[in-house]
Amino acid sequence: MKEQYNNKWLTALLAVFFGFGLGATVFIFSKGPIDREKTKDVNKLQGIVEPSQETKDQKNILDSLNVLKLAYDVAILEKTALSQELELERRNVENLMEIIKYSKNPSPSQIKVYRKQLSDLSAKVLEIKNLKFQNKNLLTEIEIQNLVMYKQKAENDTLLLKQKKLESTLIDASKLSANTFKVIALREKKSGKELETDKAKSTKKLKISFSVNGNTVAKTGKKVFYIQVLDQKNTVLGENKLIEFDTDKALVYSFIVVVDFQGKPANVYGILNEEDGFQFEKGTYFVNFFDKQEIMGSASITLE
Repeated sequence: MKEQYNNKWLTALLAVFFGFGLGATVFIFSKGPIDREKTKDVNKLQGIVEPSQETKDQKNILDSLNVLKLAYDVAILEKTALSQELELERRNVENLMEIIKYSKNPSPSQIKVYRKQLSDLSAKVLEIKNLKFQNKNLLTEIEIQNLVMYKQKAENDTLLLKQKKLESTLIDASKLSANTFKVIALREKKSGKELETDKAKSTKKLKISFSVNGNTVAKTGKKVFYIQVLDQKNTVLGENKLIEFDTDKALVYSFIVVVDFQGKPANVYGILNEEDGFQFEKGTYFVNFFDKQEIMGSASITLE
């Protein structure tokens, strides 16, 4: 806040100096011979020996140059992009002041040259003032454009975040969920009928089942699920095959089950037979159900 106050004070002071300098310059150029004659008549009556008109003009020009120099001093304190050019013009004013100060009894032609140089320097002040005003407007325009770009970027970031959240929501919503994970042991009668059992020596197969919940958002078609059966030694029974996924994850499974999913609830089951190269022994068997690398649930059975 203090810095803004100082800048406003410097700007106001600069405007006063510029106005005074230009006013003094106009006064010098516009002062006519009538005023000079009146001044001479008054001085004669009073017995005053007045300096020559050239000497007066010399002093007035120096006064105007001093005002311009002060104006440049104030402007340079603002430390704007035009500071370097302002310092150069201030040196030009100082150089002209030095030349005029050491000029004794200047001739009318010299005064004319000094006036011309003063006029050029005063015009330069106006030019720099206009440049400063243009720079200020340009900076304001740039700030406005930057603000617009910042707001646009913020809106784009917000839209992108919403899009990502929506995509994540759709992915989550399209995932299939399952429940009712079960595993039972089956024995076979001579007639071929299958009955549930809990005896290891009677078990010929394990029937593994689960239910897929309905989902109208999920993609329809064939769905593959991986079943992993582990014995008491944590050995994967059945096919014991390894599959790798795009996520750099892998899974060893016992067998797969396929269902034609059409958005409605579906019951799924698979069979692990004793004829697959092993016999069921006493102990607990653990079953894990996978949708690709994602585990959906688990179940277990203990055979006596």
